Order: sequence, then C-alpha cells, then structure tokens
Amino acid sequence: MKAILFDLDGTLLPMDMEKFMHVYFHELGAVVIPMGVPADKFAAAIWAGTGAMMKNTGEKLNADVFWDVFTAQTGVERTLVEPVCDSFYDEGFHKARAATMENPLAAEAVRVAREKADKVVLATNPLFPMQGQKTRMSWLGLKEEDFDLVTCYSSDRHCKPNPAYFEDVCRRIGVEPKNCLMIGNDEREDMLCASSLGIECYLVTDCMIPCPDHPWQGKKGTFAEMVEMLKSL
Repeated sequence: MKAILFDLDGTLLPMDMEKFMHVYFHELGAVVIPMGVPADKFAAAIWAGTGAMMKNTGEKLNADVFWDVFTAQTGVERTLVEPVCDSFYDEGFHKARAATMENPLAAEAVRVAREKADKVVLATNPLFPMQGQKTRMSWLGLKEEDFDLVTCYSSDRHCKPNPAYFEDVCRRIGVEPKNCLMIGNDEREDMLCASSLGIECYLVTDCMIPCPDHPWQGKKGTFAEMVEMLKSL
C-alpha cells in the first residue's frame, strides 16, 4: 500500500457517539447562544448545516456551506459567531473527551502505518474545523504532523459517504485508489464508500456502525487485530 487512511471517531478514537454529541452540543451552545443565536434554533441550525455539508456537491467548501445554512436559520452573521467557535474547539470542546475512551494503540497504529506506506491520512469526515480535528487527535497523543493530510471543513468540498470525498483525498496525496487502504468503523461511510472506488478496506469492529443494507463482507477485526494486520503488511 502506498497510502493508509484512518477514520478518527469510533476507529482511532473509541467513543459513545450519543453521549459525545450531547456534551458537544451543550458546551458549544453555552458559548454560541450568548452571541445572539436563538436558543430554540441552535441545535436545528447545527444539524441543518451538517446535513448540507453531507450533501455538498463540491461547488463550495464545506465551511462555506455550513455557515450559509447556519446564518440563514439563525439570522446571526458568520463573522460574529465563527471566531467564538474557533476558540471553543481549542478550549471547551475538550469537555467532550468524557464521552470517549482511551486507546493506547492509536499512536502505535499510526506509527506502524508510517513504516508501511508512503502516505498516512486522517480521513475523518470533514465536518469540523481543523482545530476540532486537532483537539480530538490530542486525546490520543496524536498531532497534525503525524499525518500527511488531515481533512477538515475548511479544506474539503465533499463528505463521506460521497465517493468524491475519497477521490479528493487520493488526488491530493497523489496516490491511486487501488494503492490505498482505508481503515474505519462505519460500514457505509468508510467501507462501502471507499471500496466503491477500488480502495482496499478494513473494518474495525470495536465501535462498529452497521449498514444493514450493505453489510461489510471484507477484512475486519478489533483495533488490536487491525494493528497486527498492519504489522504484517
């Protein structure tokens, strides 16, 4: 493999997604609502903006898609709220760590991947700004410099499960899909999406998100088993 791609949430970073979202929304709301965002519209605006990013067809950056929707739904200008959010991802966002679990093998997996491939990518869905990605990485003892590419909402124009997301990643790192390995925990967003382009995939089952319509029939195992797989490459 010339490139190894890792998903973050539920793969490198084990988490209780429901609890994570609850803490995340509570803490973000605590800093955004005082800026004039209507409390009764806050959550709906976040979900609507996220949904719009998920459907992004590439005309705009994900960040622009999100803020266009958020502003339309709340009536609060991006220039007022975005700086507050940027600070939040470096500060209050750390409280969401309580919904995640330790994974001492995460850094080991990335280290082994760097030995086995020319490029290593953090292929996490680009729904957060870079600081949000870096903060979650830090909970694992990882940093942006451990990867050749980290996708985020200010640099990407597509999201999983759109195969165009992986097409963009491959183009940016200069590696053909057939020479990539995607490691993730979501049968639809990671396995189905990446494999549709010919990317080899490995499903991590510790925090697996199933897709009943497209159950993964390929390689899979626990995170620890995945690390051993990497070592054997």
